[in-house]
Amino acid sequence: MHATTSTTAAARFAAVYALLTASHEVADYWVQQDRDAVAKGHQGHDGRAACARHVASYTATQALALAGASWHLGLRLDWRRAAAGLTVSAVTHYVADRCAGHWRETGPNAPALVRFAHRSGKGQWLTQDPGAGPLLDQSWHKGWIALAAVVAAGPAR
Repeated sequence: MHATTSTTAAARFAAVYALLTASHEVADYWVQQDRDAVAKGHQGHDGRAACARHVASYTATQALALAGASWHLGLRLDWRRAAAGLTVSAVTHYVADRCAGHWRETGPNAPALVRFAHRSGKGQWLTQDPGAGPLLDQSWHKGWIALAAVVAAGPAR
């Protein structure tokens, strides 16, 4: 293959990571409905449904970004690998977003990720800094987006 007609794995990863990260921002702050942003961390069916709606629109936004860029840039992404990467992003996004409004909680009823953060030495920060939870949330998303990009970028078709 010639360099002009193929995309290296590293270039595909870089492009996919940039696309997933940018579309994450768009989906989280522009596409997400206010009602879902407010309710996605609530207990019970309403909270789970709000989070699921948000993750569905989030995943659709990322999928559109990947599909459009893959076609336009000639990334030649394998749709099965792209779907697997989007699944990694979606599932981990749901896990973190169910923590909305709960980052300061310390008891056994706190979401598992919040309990993990406290046990990992983030408890004082979380209880004293109102910005700590959102920062941990976003860093969680970005870390998993990197793994999702590795999965989605894979070998070219």
